Amino acid sequence: MRYLYPILLVFSVVSLQGCFPVVATSAGTGVLMAEDRRTAGTYIEDEGIELKAATRLNEKFKDTVHINVTSYNRNVLMTGEVPTEATKQDAEQIVRSVSGTRNLLNELAIAGNSSYTVRSNDTYLTSKVKVRFVDQGKFQTNHVKVVTENSVVYLLGLVNRKEADSAVEIARTTGGVQKVVKVFEYLD
Repeated sequence: MRYLYPILLVFSVVSLQGCFPVVATSAGTGVLMAEDRRTAGTYIEDEGIELKAATRLNEKFKDTVHINVTSYNRNVLMTGEVPTEATKQDAEQIVRSVSGTRNLLNELAIAGNSSYTVRSNDTYLTSKVKVRFVDQGKFQTNHVKVVTENSVVYLLGLVNRKEADSAVEIARTTGGVQKVVKVFEYLD
């Protein structure tokens, strides 16, 4: 019997070798969920809200808008650009209709779709803020989610006031950041 387990392990590894990225990704997600303040169910629900909202928005608007949907503890943030106020309101209604959405902050701008240069800069700014979070070491970095749109940094998470203040100060003093918007839920 003691030889059965190693044989099963070898057989499993050999038969799953093509699935390594799936196994590795699942393991990584499990580690993130274990350190997250949200329950595993809420974490998964947030992922579902983002996916459903993006799918519905794409079905309705195709390439005529640029909308990002971020959910953290079922609090939803909408960022990006839409051509008209009516489109902004339509998009909000679509996202509000997604099951599980608790609160919604609609930060969509009435403007043409941002360029890839602007979006690349936003990705760069998000990375800079996250690196500074790690360097400063004032709080556990996975408790704060960073979203950047047109050089405006949005901070989401379940945090205490001290963590929120530290995150805002770090983001605010990061080169290139124009504004910081708090979308926190406070634990204290």
